[in-house]
Amino acid sequence: MATDDSNAKLVAWVRQAAPYIHAFRGKTFVIAFGGEVLETAEGKRPQSIIHDIALLDSMGIRLVLVHGARPQIDAEMRSRGLEPRFHDGLRITDADALECVKRAMGVTRIEIEALLSQGQANTPMAGAFLRVTGGNFITARPVGVVDGIDHQYTGAVRKVIAEEIQGDLAQENVVLITPIAASPTGEIFNLAWEEVAEAVAVAIQADKLIFLSDGAGLVDAQGLLLDALTANEAEMLLKNATPQSPEVARVLPEAIRACRNGVGRVHFLDRNADGAMLMEFFTRDGVGTVMTRAPLALVREATPDDVMAVLSVIEPLESDGTLVRRGRERLETEITRFSVLEHDGIVVGCAALYPYSDEKSAELACLAVMPDYRRFGYGDLLRRQIEERAKRERLQRLFVLTTRTSHWFIERGFVESDVDALPSEKRELYNLQRRSKVFVKAL
Repeated sequence: MATDDSNAKLVAWVRQAAPYIHAFRGKTFVIAFGGEVLETAEGKRPQSIIHDIALLDSMGIRLVLVHGARPQIDAEMRSRGLEPRFHDGLRITDADALECVKRAMGVTRIEIEALLSQGQANTPMAGAFLRVTGGNFITARPVGVVDGIDHQYTGAVRKVIAEEIQGDLAQENVVLITPIAASPTGEIFNLAWEEVAEAVAVAIQADKLIFLSDGAGLVDAQGLLLDALTANEAEMLLKNATPQSPEVARVLPEAIRACRNGVGRVHFLDRNADGAMLMEFFTRDGVGTVMTRAPLALVREATPDDVMAVLSVIEPLESDGTLVRRGRERLETEITRFSVLEHDGIVVGCAALYPYSDEKSAELACLAVMPDYRRFGYGDLLRRQIEERAKRERLQRLFVLTTRTSHWFIERGFVESDVDALPSEKRELYNLQRRSKVFVKAL
């Protein structure tokens, strides 16, 4: 029997995931992975990834799967006494290698279709039915001679028939794309799965492109995992040759191009981490790295539509006495004084500016950030936003009343003062029982 604690955690997780489930319904995800996904260290089939794909499909998410088959091709070549050859990470595909590519790609695709067709009782696939489709959605061209090396039947994407893919998705099919395609002359070419994933995601303007690879995500120069970054920041990692895991390094250029060409988000996830996609998409912190064209955090002025979101941010701090309690009616009348901070479209922080124009002063009030997001420096983003608003209104100083965060404000240039430093109107409303400390900052 489940304990009360485990039940509470389950309920909390489902409620936390609910906004993401609503937000992702009808969105298009391109999930890309190499043939390594079918070859786990224990020799088991990749049941967990398949189960998670089926769950995403059941939530109304439109799915395009792009798979590779590099290890399967290598194994097929070696079984025929052939040695795989690569140049700058790209396979050199001669006529003999192409025959191995055809066989390995076909077998890999069939295995993936079989996994997606499961419906065993007492498994996450029970009752699921995924219609898997494919087709000649990709037109290829030869890579040609690079650095004096003829890549022969190694190809690149010439065109993606986006409307056909979107037609299949509209019929609630899961589209499975194998990276092998023909040219207009009828020649067959071996394509890199990461390039196909990028081209497809851009062509259909996918909301997310997910790379399941050999690392937990992108790392900085110290080897620490990056939760989020922009395409420009990722470009700097490339220019500085910041070490990444081999597969992450290989897909990074395609990820940057996809992000800059209209794909909403690009995610890097560890293919060996059980439930990585669920943890990334349906929890606040995520587990991998997300790349966006612009920063995930957005600070803007609040509108009446933000009243309930602001209430959800400040109510816990009102309950423990950190903030002065505001009713909903008061907040509705004062909402234009607020700025809100969105993280990936969800309001997670707020702050307010109350000007006293006659005395060229303003109060920074109701600065709050949800606990799960405080480590990202969002409090400083909101503070700077309020300071900029005050400067635009030609105010000369900012003051704050606080009972618990004195040091935080001191570290940011606020100087402790006394009640007499407050504007006369605010001084008359000062609550002697709260004994809030007064801090002032010149703008």
